[in-house]
Amino acid sequence: MNIRSLEFNGKMLRILDQRFLPFEVLYSECRNEKDVWEAINMMKVRGAPAIGVAAAYGIYLGVMDFTGTPDKLLDRMNELKTYLDGARPTAVNLQWATRRIIEKAEQMRNSSVKEIIEKIKNEAILMEEEDALRNKAIGEYGSALVKPNDVILTICNTGELATIRYGTAFCVIKNSFEKYGNISVIALETRPYLQGARLTAFELKEARIPFKLITDNMSGFVMSKKIVSLVITGADRIAMNGDTANKIGTYMLAVLAQYHNIPFYVAAPVSTIDPSISSGEEIPIEERNPEEVTHFMGKSITPEGVDALNPSFDMTPSKLITAIITDKGILFPPYQKSIKKAIS
Repeated sequence: MNIRSLEFNGKMLRILDQRFLPFEVLYSECRNEKDVWEAINMMKVRGAPAIGVAAAYGIYLGVMDFTGTPDKLLDRMNELKTYLDGARPTAVNLQWATRRIIEKAEQMRNSSVKEIIEKIKNEAILMEEEDALRNKAIGEYGSALVKPNDVILTICNTGELATIRYGTAFCVIKNSFEKYGNISVIALETRPYLQGARLTAFELKEARIPFKLITDNMSGFVMSKKIVSLVITGADRIAMNGDTANKIGTYMLAVLAQYHNIPFYVAAPVSTIDPSISSGEEIPIEERNPEEVTHFMGKSITPEGVDALNPSFDMTPSKLITAIITDKGILFPPYQKSIKKAIS
């Protein structure tokens, strides 16, 4: 695929505005932290790994012309971290990335302002490069769980559009297809934002991987027909016990998969694991604008005045998860032990 979720040229972050895909390929230019915050919050850029890298660049853009003392610079960077972390609260990669930038700057407190700013720019570039390597490893590990002729069901978008390169769950799918040649996919449309219908379908078509698109409420029926071999999803935050927050509808798939004796896998880099929380009950769930449910392409699809719930994510209990595919290997229950080992 020739398009990238984001590109940095040293002074400006160029972000693919995914709200317009697959109909138009438009880019948004981010020249300061406010532009980056808006791009993340408005879902111009989306996917936990991609928004983490975008936020890291956002801190740099917010201080690249800073003049003052190193202490004042660090104060400013902490303000930017708090600001950018608030753009989307559920995806832990965002907070992980901004924390890493702050920690790198703290280590250079005795250096000049110019040196600190240069260092955090290079750290953001390094994080971009590392994301590609992590995702490639996820694809290699995960493909070991797939067999010839398998049909993989997935939700939302986990490909290059949601990351820097390769994708997470999508990389497992693509690697498996390249290995066997006879892998196919069932992709959920992923209401209300239609990431599956707009973005995953776009990426699967580009990769020439056979697939069928279904509405979210068809998944139970499709599983009952015994045509789904396994389910692979991404993740936006994973607790230390394996509970996982992901796109709304993931929990539903996990329940259905268990009922139909279908393996349910989560694919994510270890940076998606949040060591500060013990269970999914502590994960904040982002509530988005109800108009994403009541409107489509700017037009109302409900009677006037209808209110709606719009949680962007749900939480899947670890007992419903067969394994977690990471860049450090495949983690199996009990997750308290395997996750602790993976992040140590």
